[in-house]
Amino acid sequence: MPKQIDLYEILGVSRDASDDEIRRAYLKLAHKYHPDKTGGDKEAENKLKEINAAYDILKNPEKRKQYDRFGSMSEQAGFGGGYGGAGFGGAGFESPFDDFFDMLFGRGGGGRGRSAARPGNDLEYRTTITLEEAAFGAKRKLKFARMELCNECSGTGAAPGSRPETCPVCHGAGQVRVAQGFFSVTQTCHRCRGAGKIVSKPCPRCSGTGRVRLSREINVDIPAGIDSGMRLRVAGEGEPGENGGPRGDLHVLVEVEAHEIFAREGVDIICEFPVSFTQAAVGDTVRVPTLRGDADLKIPPGTQSGTLFRLRGLGMPDLRGYRQGDQIVKVVVEIPAKLTRRQRELLKEFEQENDAKTYPLYRRFMDKLKKYGEKE
Repeated sequence: MPKQIDLYEILGVSRDASDDEIRRAYLKLAHKYHPDKTGGDKEAENKLKEINAAYDILKNPEKRKQYDRFGSMSEQAGFGGGYGGAGFGGAGFESPFDDFFDMLFGRGGGGRGRSAARPGNDLEYRTTITLEEAAFGAKRKLKFARMELCNECSGTGAAPGSRPETCPVCHGAGQVRVAQGFFSVTQTCHRCRGAGKIVSKPCPRCSGTGRVRLSREINVDIPAGIDSGMRLRVAGEGEPGENGGPRGDLHVLVEVEAHEIFAREGVDIICEFPVSFTQAAVGDTVRVPTLRGDADLKIPPGTQSGTLFRLRGLGMPDLRGYRQGDQIVKVVVEIPAKLTRRQRELLKEFEQENDAKTYPLYRRFMDKLKKYGEKE
């Protein structure tokens, strides 16, 4: 009995997952099972192949629709082996389901063929910025590794002085026809993996793959207003496509560092500012920090701890440029932790001068408490 394959289960998403959720799940898994992370572990390599094959179907609306209609695929239909590619950070791959879909949905056996252009894989890069950089924008120099066409063999995989030969199994078609029950299914050739050619004398630089891993350095503009978890798409900075296909894209995942003074809530900036008991009682004008330098804040007499004040336009910019956020200053009244003898005497004198108007909150609470006691 062929083993049933659930593509959604492979990527760890539900069947009603959005395209963006599927892409994020793919990037996370591809990053986890990348050869640079696993050290070339064979089991991880096979897992990565499954992830790539599943994503190749689910990212395509038409293929996903057909897959959802017919349910799980089986290893007998071609999923279980014989497909190539290094996946995320690799040289790309051909989905084992493509030929099965070709046969079922009218693309006629040779639908894709070995010469079909395919886009390269996307890459992901993580970078961390400060809150100030998120507020005003920044530039980042990103250095990462990606696959490139081997300049020794010009991407053919054949050693200098030789050239790829026509595959003896598929005779250059890249596909073979296999009988499965009542159907005749066209599958990717297992010998050449759909290339239509084989390399008998592999290039020593790329070991016959036609690609090598090289370091790449680019400058990226971080827009003002960006927040943690947002991604920047840098078109064409992914890996090269196959058969003339376009490069993939680079997705830059941005994380904003926690700040020692400020907290962010959307486009607003929150700052807790301590004031003395005297400042809160008699009022004062204080200088509070903002992302744009210090600003004056008037503390009115009788200000209670936890009171919020709004400084208009001193928050974060909206990423789309629609508006500017505010800075919210939360006043925290600090009670003296240590008093001199003279200070104690003065406070006792102050307390003797109190009346009902000095502590209205306390007075209202006591009145409520008294009424509550009378009900008892």
